[in-house]
Amino acid sequence: MAPGDPILGLTEKYLADPRSNKVNLGVGVYSDDQGRLPVLKAVQQVEQALVRDQSPRGYLPIDGLPAYTAATQKLLFGAGSAVLEAGRAATVQTIGGSGALRVGADMLKQVLGDKATLAISNPSWGNHHAVFRTAGFKLIDYRYYDAPTRGLDFAGMLEDLGKLEPGTVVLLHACCHNPTGVDLDATQWAQVVALLKERNLLPFVDMAYQGFDKGIDADATAVRLLADSGIENFVVANSYSKSFSLYGERVGALSFVGADRDEAARLRSKIKQTIRANYSSPAAHGAKLVAGVLGSPELRTLWEQELREMRERIHAMRAGFVDKLAALGAPDFGFINQQAGMFSYSGLSKEQVDRLREEHAIYALSSGRICVAALTTGNLDYVARAVAEVCR
Repeated sequence: MAPGDPILGLTEKYLADPRSNKVNLGVGVYSDDQGRLPVLKAVQQVEQALVRDQSPRGYLPIDGLPAYTAATQKLLFGAGSAVLEAGRAATVQTIGGSGALRVGADMLKQVLGDKATLAISNPSWGNHHAVFRTAGFKLIDYRYYDAPTRGLDFAGMLEDLGKLEPGTVVLLHACCHNPTGVDLDATQWAQVVALLKERNLLPFVDMAYQGFDKGIDADATAVRLLADSGIENFVVANSYSKSFSLYGERVGALSFVGADRDEAARLRSKIKQTIRANYSSPAAHGAKLVAGVLGSPELRTLWEQELREMRERIHAMRAGFVDKLAALGAPDFGFINQQAGMFSYSGLSKEQVDRLREEHAIYALSSGRICVAALTTGNLDYVARAVAEVCR
């Protein structure tokens, strides 16, 4: 038997728990204030139009729906990006963000061979390790999270990146770092990009949460800086699972940036070859939903409003959680307000997490990572009281 997935396994335990007051802070999905996955109004309108249209359900091209990949490029790089004007980006639709990571990893492994090495933040999303290790990469860590300050070990990060061999692939979280919630600011990103260029490293950016911290453009700062840096080659994997609440539709994309239009064409051919040997072509429905929203000025505006509401709810839950813990006399949790996105490294120990589960039916990862987006006005008091109790 293969070992169980720690996050999915936690959800199984949560579902089997008969207690009515249970709360799942381990799952990586956004919930509304009623604890439900939202169905966005902008998405609903496109779906209704698709139902009325009743078009045939044929295969998509290997690289996906053209309207979807074109809209994705503009969202990632900006509508007036020099990268797009020069035709340097080869973007394909993938089966979720995980599919983008795996297709990118497989293709890079073909090119790099035995030299394929990935530098990955410590910590990182667990599936990052699984995807790249299974693709044949050697993995090495670079320092990122500083436990004593609950913040970023930026000096350690720069020092470790500065020691990497040229050609090393560096995996970067564009925003809303999973699992810590600790991000770089724009000035720090500029320093990292300059170092990547100086050391001739290959950036591989994972952006699963665009729009979940500061906004669509601000959350793409890392990608935009790379595009303007003069670095000839870099990779971006992105997902619409969170920002469109389309988890089960598996809508992602992979973008390889080349030195020029000709290299981008060669990159696209290699990506398509990799996809063909894996799953042949992506699914159509989710891509049509995303393309329909992004391709309509009215629906795009509505989606941005709904995305802003999700973002602001997360910010409110962070602030409310910190305030309630302070009122209960718990240790200082103010750092949670400085973190970004759906997740927080709460600082809770494994023993405290175990107590939350056993005594209060509150489920979190043993690392102390919690999903702030799973907090609601209905469970916030209960969770805060439980956390304050196990911290005494």
